[in-house]
Formats: sequence, C-alpha cells, structure tokens
Amino acid sequence: MTSVTTLTPSAAEIHLASRKRRSLIIVICCTVIGAAAQVLLKMGAGNLAHPSLLQAALGILTNPYLFFGYACYGIFAALLVVALRDGELSLLYPVIALNYAWVSILSVVIFHEHMNALKIAGVSVIILGVAVLGRGGSKA
Repeated sequence: MTSVTTLTPSAAEIHLASRKRRSLIIVICCTVIGAAAQVLLKMGAGNLAHPSLLQAALGILTNPYLFFGYACYGIFAALLVVALRDGELSLLYPVIALNYAWVSILSVVIFHEHMNALKIAGVSVIILGVAVLGRGGSKA
C-alpha cells in the first residue's frame, strides 16, 4: 500500500499570499489616485495665469484643484508605503506604470484630448507589460 502525500499550504503561507495580494490591490488603487492627482494638477494649473514658482507654491494653498491634487499624492505615498511592506518591489513598482494608462484615458474623457494609434499602442504595451510582470511574480 502506498501513501499519497499531499502538500497543503500552511496557514502562514496562506496569510503571506493574502498580504501580497492585498499589497497588489493597494498599489492598483494607488495608480487610480495618482492619475486623479495628475488630472487635478492639470485643472489647477489651468487656473493659474502665468505661474512663477512662488505663484505655483501659493496656488497649492489657494487653488482647490492644486490642493487636492497634492493631497492625492500624499495619500498615494502613504498607501504605497503600506503596500511595499508586504509586497514584492519588483512586482509592485512596475504596476505604478498603470498611472500612464489611467491618465491617458482620463485625458480623453475629461480634457477631450486625442488618442492616436501610437498613443493607444503605447498604453497597450504598458498594460501588457504590467500583466506579464504580474504573471511572472513569485508564487507565495
């Protein structure tokens, strides 16, 4: 009679995998927040006539778009710290490139910018690259 040995993940391995998955979800949320920050900064910059460095700095305090844009960057940074605690830097950091995709999409929707074939190809390559990195991450 032969015995079949089954390898089941330990509770610690399951917990670690869960924390890594949570880190990935947080970073994906960071990309949306980062893109929102970019849109808010663009909107705020449009409200400044001919900004000097001093006017731009004061605008952070007086222009709601700039204020909330930089606030989004603060939230982005804080969440990124939380995500990096348990996640793999080599996987999570490239996911931040999704900011480019979100900003491109939001630019078309909000600012009515045009997307040509090269821009669409570039955004597609970024998304494909992030997907490939995600599939190549270590299994834990």
